[in-house]
Amino acid sequence: MASLNDERLLPGPNAAAKPGMLAGVRVIEVADELGEYTGLVLAGLGADVIKVEPPGGSPTRALGPFLDDEAHPERSLFFWNYNRGKRSVALDLDTAEGREELLKLLAGADVLLDTTCGLLNRQIGLDRGQMLARFPALIVGRVTPFGDTGPWQDFKGSDLVHLALGGVMSNCGYDPAPGDRYDLPPIAPQVWHAYHIAGDQLAVGLAAALLYRIRTGEGQEVSVAVHEAVAKNTELDLMSWVMRRAPLFRMTCRHAGETPSRTPTIGHTKDGRWFMTYLGGAKDEAALYGFLEKYGMQADLQKPAEGADMNARAIPGSGSGDERRAHIFEVMQRFIRAFRYDEMPWQEAQAAGLLWAPLRKPHENAGDEHWLLRGTFADIAHPEVGRSFRYVASKWLSTATAWQVGRRAPLVGEHTAEVLAEPPRVPAQPKAPVAEAPRLSARGKPFPLQGVRIFDFSWFLASAGGTRYLAALGAESIKVEWKANPDTRLAAMAPVGGREAREKATAPLPGVKDADMGGQFNNKNAGKRGLSLNIRHPKGLQIAKDLIRQSDIVAEGFSPGVLQRLGLGWDELRRIRPDIIYIQQSGMGSQGTYGRLRTVGPVAASFAGTSDMSGLPEPAMPVGWGYSYLDWMGAYSFALAILGALHHREHTGEGQWIDASQTETGIYLAGKAILDWSANGRVWSRYGNRSPYKPAAPHGAYRCRGEDRWLAIACFEEPEWRALARHAGHPEWLEDGRFATLDARLAHQDELDAAVGGWTATQDAYAAMFALQAAGVPAGVSQTAADRYDRDPQLAALDWLTEVTGTKIGRWPVIEVPTKMSRTPPYAGGPIDRGAPGYGEDNERILMEMLGMSADEVRRLAEDGII
Repeated sequence: MASLNDERLLPGPNAAAKPGMLAGVRVIEVADELGEYTGLVLAGLGADVIKVEPPGGSPTRALGPFLDDEAHPERSLFFWNYNRGKRSVALDLDTAEGREELLKLLAGADVLLDTTCGLLNRQIGLDRGQMLARFPALIVGRVTPFGDTGPWQDFKGSDLVHLALGGVMSNCGYDPAPGDRYDLPPIAPQVWHAYHIAGDQLAVGLAAALLYRIRTGEGQEVSVAVHEAVAKNTELDLMSWVMRRAPLFRMTCRHAGETPSRTPTIGHTKDGRWFMTYLGGAKDEAALYGFLEKYGMQADLQKPAEGADMNARAIPGSGSGDERRAHIFEVMQRFIRAFRYDEMPWQEAQAAGLLWAPLRKPHENAGDEHWLLRGTFADIAHPEVGRSFRYVASKWLSTATAWQVGRRAPLVGEHTAEVLAEPPRVPAQPKAPVAEAPRLSARGKPFPLQGVRIFDFSWFLASAGGTRYLAALGAESIKVEWKANPDTRLAAMAPVGGREAREKATAPLPGVKDADMGGQFNNKNAGKRGLSLNIRHPKGLQIAKDLIRQSDIVAEGFSPGVLQRLGLGWDELRRIRPDIIYIQQSGMGSQGTYGRLRTVGPVAASFAGTSDMSGLPEPAMPVGWGYSYLDWMGAYSFALAILGALHHREHTGEGQWIDASQTETGIYLAGKAILDWSANGRVWSRYGNRSPYKPAAPHGAYRCRGEDRWLAIACFEEPEWRALARHAGHPEWLEDGRFATLDARLAHQDELDAAVGGWTATQDAYAAMFALQAAGVPAGVSQTAADRYDRDPQLAALDWLTEVTGTKIGRWPVIEVPTKMSRTPPYAGGPIDRGAPGYGEDNERILMEMLGMSADEVRRLAEDGII
């Protein structure tokens, strides 16, 4: 499984000398768990992140796990993981001196990262408008639970509550019982993912704002509501409902789908571990038959029928759960049961063309040769305890820049004297006056990425979603496809009868078959132009080179080596344009020992550990994710890498090659679990919907009246618990010794859950949520796509969807980039104000306007099979 490695990408002796993409940027962070992940990402990209803490330290220093299980502000592994590479300044903002020192820091800062929901503004005596007026070059990045306006703006959130209200939980859980009734609650993916989702999207907005400031010198406010960010992170359910009114069913460790099945895509080894056996179309079935036949375990399976479409690709979650395919999975599970975990020939299966992967636990990646070769992990010294610990340190490789490992997380106020003694800093000034008039979006404001052009070979979601975000920020994206291997267009199709039929529908509608009318494709490619180009033909390759010469970025999501074999590798690209930015995203990255492994989202999640990390405690099966979470998270990282590379090029004139991977994105999110293993020798253990590291009880999803209705409740503080008991009409709970304190409730969670669940079972989920929120209790309905689209007033108030018009598909809502930007708001229709392109829709316009071709020349290219 080895691949050719390029020393220009792989970390070596000179890796430490490479700067970060955001070198020279200073960030002042006043943040808790809502924003510390964003600060970690910015520090990894090279920014100088100064964490301002109260004298007693950030409240996140009280979050577990702890080194040697000793609860102490300087031993929190949570704090260590999310604050690596930062400097700590301890200031008492209740004093005039503390406020004055902070104002001095802000005067020299490029970015303020603020998750205090207005408290910081009150402390320093500047409202949001006054803040921007006093510091006009400052970019203020804010995270709020529910946004600044809307009927739910004052709701209390938590990781669990946001994953419920945002629709993630409704997609994630175990198969229904016979009769299609769910006997178990939806399961929230574990380890703070609501804040990962919001944090990556905020980082994208901040990087775009920094680029805009380079041109104009103007700062702005960039904000993200966690609720909105999470609500847009699901994959198939939203567009299936928007387009066809089709609900999806959650299923064990696989994509939610329209038709529930009870045959998981994971199999159990004889020693109790799990393997993913993803199956695509007829090509995969043919490879499977040949592979199992070698072991004499093909059972009664048959090769695909003659004439089967061997090029068809299945879209995860969009297929029907028919008995024939269920039987194929059962045969694969027999094969897996014949092996111990360490002896499963999964790499041989991969070599045969199968999408198989182990469901790893997070720590198992920390010693893997592939990731060590890529520098995904780093051992960081902690002199105060006399040990070093293994951290996740990077998300991608690049030739001109590198992820900055940084020092261990700071002690409380460790750098106060150092930072306050530094000479006053002046924020970066604009490079030169902007000659070009700003191009206004449909929102009447400029785009932050005006003038940026992407030659876009991306596909699926992990790469195409990234360039879609950049199109919404103003980049011109030329999406390149060829009919022999087009992008996946057939998912969440427009309904027969169009928008009018959908608005009248009371049940799921049949979809059209036209590949130019896919709702999922429209959602992840809105705002792009479409070019059909056969670059395997010499003339097509030359056209590609001529267009690349006029582009800033070449983006692709092919298997490693594909573009190079087609004549557009890194060396050729930089010969065409020396300052080109070339970014590729594959499942495992092109460099390393796994470069040729085949992956899709569920396979990447299996490798990364995120599939095994969610579900009920063992021996229950892992429940994983009900959609390709690493597709969206990979898309955010893809966009961020491009923005970071543009920032580096603005300051140095230097382009670069970026080698990104979905799996690395997932590993980065599991950093706390890997650090716990390194520090305490503890292997990750699933915990369902409970909250062991920020102690809360009750903390779970509780059944309510109606079919598959659940309410997430999270009580962290005693007042929240008392309010819940009083509202539920059970004052005797407050007198019960088992529930008298948080520690007591944590020790009796089964009994507590039974008591709370007995009450919620009699309640309407929304009525209970509103009443509990009014009483100060964090609570949220496990919302479906229908709930979010049809009845969530907060999302509507935040304008979470934008209507765009596609040439054939017509006018439909798609998700808007959730990052609000006061000067340069994103717009899903991009600079062309349109939905996703039809296949080759813009051939004439692109070739005639950019290359000066005549209409006859374009016609001949089509006749010759070049476009």
